[in-house]
Amino acid sequence: MITISLRPVGRYWGTISFASTLYLCPILDLLLAEIPARLQAELRLGLQEALVNAAKHGNNLDPSKTVVVRFSVIDNHYWWIISDQGSGFTPSSTSNEEPTDYLPPDESENGRGLCLLHQIFDQVEWNRKGTELRLCKQMENRRGLSLRR
Repeated sequence: MITISLRPVGRYWGTISFASTLYLCPILDLLLAEIPARLQAELRLGLQEALVNAAKHGNNLDPSKTVVVRFSVIDNHYWWIISDQGSGFTPSSTSNEEPTDYLPPDESENGRGLCLLHQIFDQVEWNRKGTELRLCKQMENRRGLSLRR
């Protein structure tokens, strides 16, 4: 089941919640509806990775648990806040902050998605408990119309 609260105009947040599943196409379509076409493929990949992590690793694909996504556009910044009902996650932190620093060892079966998130989004942050992920993509400033002739 999918629950949607449509985004109001202005600085308000829309909300989508869904039972933990890997069937994410309709969720991604809704989250990307207002994104410029040239950015949709890249952001779809990043959001899919984040949603899969929340449903699979956070909620263990338990259909009784939900993933909640809040989203907004504020001053040329697209924001997504993804929450799960899992026990939490502690990302490894490095001082260098290069996206490739998040790559796991070659023999690891998981963890490459973190590198992907850091390459796609301008901000990637977890809450202290590790159950909420904040993603931000900054858009280039829109050029204003010139009133001069």
